[in-house]
Amino acid sequence: METAVESGPTVPTVLLSYDVSGTARALSVRMAQLIYGRKEDHGDRLPYIRRPGVIWVGQPVLLLPEPLARELAEKLRHLGAIVTTARVAISREELTAFRRRIARRSAAVAC
Repeated sequence: METAVESGPTVPTVLLSYDVSGTARALSVRMAQLIYGRKEDHGDRLPYIRRPGVIWVGQPVLLLPEPLARELAEKLRHLGAIVTTARVAISREELTAFRRRIARRSAAVAC
């Protein structure tokens, strides 16, 4: 799906948003473990947030490569979450700039 636009070739990407009832605490915890990982995993399973090409936009929105987005959406729906996805076209330059902005924000929070 790479197409040319004014700012260069685009990267096929999916915007994924998920939601769960605030009363479903156990489900919220399970979804967080799936996306962000667990301390007890010790690297056994790579959480989605740490997989190549995944960008955390904000709670609860992620940018993911299409295959990962399909996989995660299926798992979240199986758990009972409401999931919305949208294909977006973003240039490589814009994606790189977005990743740098997220990295700077993460570094500032860690300090």
